[in-house]
Amino acid sequence: MKWMRPLGNTGMQVSALGLGTVKLGRQQGLKYPRAFTVPDERSARELLALARDLGINLLDTAPAYGNSEERLGALLAGQRRDWVLCTKVGEAFEDGQSRFDFSPEATRHSVLRSLRRLATDVLDVVLVHSDGDDLRIMAELGTLQMLRQLQQEGLVRAHGISTKTIAGGLAAAQQCDVVMLTYNLRQRGEGEVLDACARLGVGALVKKPLDSGLLLCGDPQASGDAARSLRDSLALVLGHSGTASAVVGTLSPEHLRENAHCARTFMD
Repeated sequence: MKWMRPLGNTGMQVSALGLGTVKLGRQQGLKYPRAFTVPDERSARELLALARDLGINLLDTAPAYGNSEERLGALLAGQRRDWVLCTKVGEAFEDGQSRFDFSPEATRHSVLRSLRRLATDVLDVVLVHSDGDDLRIMAELGTLQMLRQLQQEGLVRAHGISTKTIAGGLAAAQQCDVVMLTYNLRQRGEGEVLDACARLGVGALVKKPLDSGLLLCGDPQASGDAARSLRDSLALVLGHSGTASAVVGTLSPEHLRENAHCARTFMD
């Protein structure tokens, strides 16, 4: 296994470990085992610098992550070439609740807004932030068609969907550049989506590889040995030939170092 991996056939290379950034911009309505405080600018800047020093180049954000995009746009000034930026369309988090709009018009508006917020001329990856009705979004709402159009216009390098169902993931693997899916020690059903991505040359990003931290702490079903749980979790996810990157969100420099060190133990 390599640390830098091809993101399917997109031509982009991503680190085996990606950094999720929901905690940079939002603390409401999230299912994490421990409460946290959104970091100040200095702490956020230091976390991103550490991630870069550890060889991480993939950052995952979204309009649904509060003001994560705006913060990243400011924090990454002058560093654009160092990062692969993945954001989303379809869901926004406003006034303490999520709102979904998958229409072509809303999709274009969302992409243009993300370009401004992230202070960039092109978004590397844009995924549909599914509400769970994956198949309907892909078949009926025109969201992917608009993303393909934006890709042709040069505003997006690769498009796809962050799915919530096996059927949706399999369908997405047939028609998208990138699929984001859930895969971890307790949720292995979407392994067949990873199989399809590997077979078709589609980039696969794994979300919740540690089950939002529940595999490490705060879950009576989790192993009492957090280090072993981390090792086993990353071995499962990164050991699959379809995985381009496992996206883990953390605000702890210590945990980020541990995650990266553990992931690198599986590299050739």
